[in-house]
Amino acid sequence: MTRARGLLLLPALAVVAGVLGAPGAQAVPAERGDRHDPVRFATFNASLNRAAEGQLVTDLSTPDNAQAREVAEVIQRNRPDVLLVNEFDYVPDNVAADLFRENYLERGQNGARPIDYPYAFVAPSNTGVLTGFDLNRDGRTDTGDDAHGFGAFEGQFGMLVLSKHPIDTDAVRTFQKFRWADMPDAMLPDDPATSAPRDWYSPEILDVLRLSSKSHWDLPIRVGRSTVHFLVSHPTPPTFDGAEDRNGTRNHDEIRFWADYVTPGEGRYIYDDNGEHGGLAKGSRFVVAGDNNSDPHDGDSVPGAIQQLLNAPRVNDTQPGSVGGDLAAQEQGGANLTHHGDPFFDTADFNDEAPGNLRVDYVLPSRGLVPLRGEVFWPTSDSPLARLNDASDHHLVRQDIFVPGR
Repeated sequence: MTRARGLLLLPALAVVAGVLGAPGAQAVPAERGDRHDPVRFATFNASLNRAAEGQLVTDLSTPDNAQAREVAEVIQRNRPDVLLVNEFDYVPDNVAADLFRENYLERGQNGARPIDYPYAFVAPSNTGVLTGFDLNRDGRTDTGDDAHGFGAFEGQFGMLVLSKHPIDTDAVRTFQKFRWADMPDAMLPDDPATSAPRDWYSPEILDVLRLSSKSHWDLPIRVGRSTVHFLVSHPTPPTFDGAEDRNGTRNHDEIRFWADYVTPGEGRYIYDDNGEHGGLAKGSRFVVAGDNNSDPHDGDSVPGAIQQLLNAPRVNDTQPGSVGGDLAAQEQGGANLTHHGDPFFDTADFNDEAPGNLRVDYVLPSRGLVPLRGEVFWPTSDSPLARLNDASDHHLVRQDIFVPGR
């Protein structure tokens, strides 16, 4: 097998895969469904978060919200089979998810075909859930910075999974309440004003403080006769803190969680919200997806943070990319011109002065799955679809995967 930039070339499987054209191609792929067809997994930080509780439901209650229409069109143009949407405010009972499906995804946007997701999953998020402690030492205990995950209200910046394949809800594992201090050798933040190590948080805080800034979910997806575990999360940005680096260290350990979970023997310490201990069963197939807020070469994350996951022995980093991201770095300049990483793999369009565009969104299949075509949806500036680049500051990342034995 020969690897080109962001594309794994598998000549023998080309017909099976239905491989698309070059990155940035505008053709809408045909629907899949045959047992020999690949399954398209994707992640998209759609920025469908709102400043006030209930506002997302209000905005999605009619089919007229401009941002939601753009987000829906991005999804319709890419047509993933299994999709993680980051920054989708949590609303119980799938209320917001149902409105998004009915009023946006199931209506063609700007000439794109409607898309139907029979299955959806949401669960509570740590965002906005106050700890009762002054985590940032500003003299208050009632701000978003004092919650288990930053948020103005409970569930802000939550997650949504949409799927064309059944989700085995009886076997779902969530890890919202796993405590940070229960991770062996956790990279806890350090108070630079003292000589003691990793002491920014008191024992009383560590007794309650959770690791996940939103949550970590293990969703078993039934693909024919096979099961693929969709492992999704959204680690905190490694910024918006001080010299103690409380967000950077947490980002590191939120990423480490999945690396340990999928590596045999490393996840024994992990427990889920039902009290079940242990990591993923040996030999299980999985796809890790999400906005990890960590670039392998640039940005503010702790060095080596995302490499914990990219270099995990059962993880296959297929490196999807786009010509659009490559050209955007040249056109926008600024911090992009000083980056060490290849902009072909960028997934987010951040401030040009700092940190610039970065690779922070990932779809990572396990060994035992056959990765085919992967792409970052970043239309070039001369494309008619370039208008969709403003739907979010992140770009949808997709990976087509052949699931053996389905």
